[in-house]
Amino acid sequence: MDTEASPLPSTTPRSRALATEAVHAGRDDLAALGLHAPPIDLSTTYPSYDSRGEAERIDAFATTGARPDGPPVYARLDNPTTARFETALARLEGTASAVSFASGMAALTAVLLARASMGLRHVVAVRPLYGCSDHLLGAGLLGTEVTWTDPAGIAGAIRPDTGLVMVETPANPTLAEVDIRALAHSCGSVPLLVDNTFATPVLQRPVEHGARIVLHSATKYLGGHGDVMGGVVACDEECAARLRQVRFATGGVLHPMAGYLLLRGLSTLPVRVRAASTSAAELCRRLTADPRIARVHYPKVGGAMVAFEVYGDPHRVISAVRLITPAVSLGSVDTLIQHPASISHRIVDEGDRQAAGVGDRLLRMSVGLEDVEDLWADLCQALSDPPARTAAGTVPEWLPTGR
Repeated sequence: MDTEASPLPSTTPRSRALATEAVHAGRDDLAALGLHAPPIDLSTTYPSYDSRGEAERIDAFATTGARPDGPPVYARLDNPTTARFETALARLEGTASAVSFASGMAALTAVLLARASMGLRHVVAVRPLYGCSDHLLGAGLLGTEVTWTDPAGIAGAIRPDTGLVMVETPANPTLAEVDIRALAHSCGSVPLLVDNTFATPVLQRPVEHGARIVLHSATKYLGGHGDVMGGVVACDEECAARLRQVRFATGGVLHPMAGYLLLRGLSTLPVRVRAASTSAAELCRRLTADPRIARVHYPKVGGAMVAFEVYGDPHRVISAVRLITPAVSLGSVDTLIQHPASISHRIVDEGDRQAAGVGDRLLRMSVGLEDVEDLWADLCQALSDPPARTAAGTVPEWLPTGR
């Protein structure tokens, strides 16, 4: 039995509902193989008795970046298990292809290197972004040059050597949103990359609004259980081919076990995101009415992420939670909370961080699948005391108002 058959092409039209695609994409050939669960191929190399033919296939890949026909060659080039995950994610995002990597940062690195290899080293970006993405762009570690701007300034910031416009919406950690369609129009012929980690294809599919590249830290919602690390880029086949060449050269491959877990995670993605989003919206409502909270951030697109600014000491909240886990990352089945200015965005210059809305009293919470009443009880006991009131019973004018 050939359990290593390639998954169906990712270009299959998406005519089924998202929830159905999440369960079946990347698995459509299993019944014909006599299988129910996808096989895990842990091979690092594969036998070939036709060295001339193998050389021709390797040459073809080096020239085009297209997946080789026939059996795999070497795990750094491609793997049947991770290919299934790529097929499924492309179907969910509505793109022709997807290319997976060892982490979200490895995926972003590959995109930047691919554009730079074409002589397009300039990037236009909108803050806030995930702190390490911000650092990678700004530090010039890959020889890139970045121009930071607001959405209205994108068209004016584009140069002949601009290879990419990058946004994250909803943004990490403020959950600020941008109009993807309007931004894509401002980009002209320059590809718009949207980091869709927070929304996932359950809540938005950026390519439907004009984006050409979609980035995910697959570690988060796509995996969904806090036990797998990975990154993935959904795009057209031309972009994917170049990304595969970069991946082969740099070695940032996704392990097949991670590919298996991510494919499994996709099958429950719609259910998890919608359930957690319902709880997040309810917690947002309660936090907005709580006198201990200065401001609540929640995106119009919805989702399971909530950010809020406290009047009291945010570090006290972090140290006082008992059910909620104080930890980096997000998108897991359990609820996580962190202080971005100390952790995820610590690497960003303080002035830039503050200007992007990442203040010192901001907390970011990734709502999981626990009962909302239990989460609220834990938040209530962890929150600092309400702000001092004046003799008239009003909050002092220097304190920010809630929304």
